[in-house]
Amino acid sequence: MYSVKQISSQQTYAVRQPVLRPGKHIDSCIFDGDDLPQTVHFGVYDSDNLVGIVSVFRVSHPDFANANQYQLRGMAVLPIHQKKGLGDLLLEAAENYIKQQGTDLIWFNAREVAVGFYNKAGYTISGELFEIPAVGPHYVMFKLV
Repeated sequence: MYSVKQISSQQTYAVRQPVLRPGKHIDSCIFDGDDLPQTVHFGVYDSDNLVGIVSVFRVSHPDFANANQYQLRGMAVLPIHQKKGLGDLLLEAAENYIKQQGTDLIWFNAREVAVGFYNKAGYTISGELFEIPAVGPHYVMFKLV
């Protein structure tokens, strides 16, 4: 049985490193703003084992005029737990939290390989494909809420 809980930024590293920063030092898993009071992190658990994570930041993207924006970052599920709907659980928890904050828009930088997943959840690409150095190709994606 899977459950989603709010977790600390440090707890996210156990999934961020192998999925998002494989082979890189643990310091690469620390994101600017991780420990700000308005930042929250969610983890999905298989029993007592953390198997997926997402972080929610109150950050505005300069391409969007909406006043109240939130950014999703670091969404990841361990490979052996992928394709089980856990990404949907994490996205639902993040979106519910963000809606409670009275936001206008959710945005994020989506890895090119994840665009289909986010399209199914109602997100739209904004702009052209771009490269995040040492991470890979991404699109900005967004959803009005």
